[in-house]
Amino acid sequence: MSSEPRSERERESRHGQDDGSASAPGGDARPPATPEPAPAPEAAAEPAAGPPPPEPPAYADRCYRSPGSLAAGVLLLLLAAWLGTDAVVSGDGHTRLTALAGLVFAVPLVVAFTLRPAVYASAQRLRVRNPFRTVDVPWGTVEGVRSGYSSEVLVAGGGKYQLWSIPVSLRARNRAFRRTERAARAAADGTTAAAPARPVGLFGLGGVPGDDGGEHRAPSDQAIDELRALAADHGDSPSAQGGVTVRWAYEIAAPALLGAIALAVLLAAR
Repeated sequence: MSSEPRSERERESRHGQDDGSASAPGGDARPPATPEPAPAPEAAAEPAAGPPPPEPPAYADRCYRSPGSLAAGVLLLLLAAWLGTDAVVSGDGHTRLTALAGLVFAVPLVVAFTLRPAVYASAQRLRVRNPFRTVDVPWGTVEGVRSGYSSEVLVAGGGKYQLWSIPVSLRARNRAFRRTERAARAAADGTTAAAPARPVGLFGLGGVPGDDGGEHRAPSDQAIDELRALAADHGDSPSAQGGVTVRWAYEIAAPALLGAIALAVLLAAR
């Protein structure tokens, strides 16, 4: 064999070795390994059972009171404080004792008949706070709420309790009736504009907007309508069942009774 083919074979072998060493310095090329997916985090442990949610209040914020009664009570208490302080400061011993006994007798009665009366309504029951007792009436036992010459709630078994904090005003009822009639006549005549405001109130200040159509109701009748709606909505609720409970207001009756006895003794010994 000639030397030329042998030399070509040697050159080709040397070129192959050079190409192999240059192309794969660390061996044959492999695609980069894809990162393994991170292990799924363990399911979060269920939160520990905390304290049970607080129960809803027994009575909602819906409260019915008489603004006129509250104003009269505050004025009477201020008057009693003024007269009693004057008698205690400038009077003699017997006069001071009589004034103190009169205050002990009168102040609880003023609070009982002016500041204390209130009606609280919730989804479970009706709470009636009258001068000398508090009555809890579940809606399931309410047979009716009516407003004649006074506001009353009728319960199962023939019971009846007066709502002192929702007094009936025949004057307000007649005024609402006249406004309803006036609005009906205006609607029949095709008048849509509201009548001008009429000045009422202390010294003619303030005003009542004109008739805007529809039926007008006295404030006491509106309150009775709301109580009737609550009784109809919640009368069949399981949480609105139970019996009527009555609690006497000894914190009012006891001081008034003691003051009356002391006042009678002081007046008899004079």
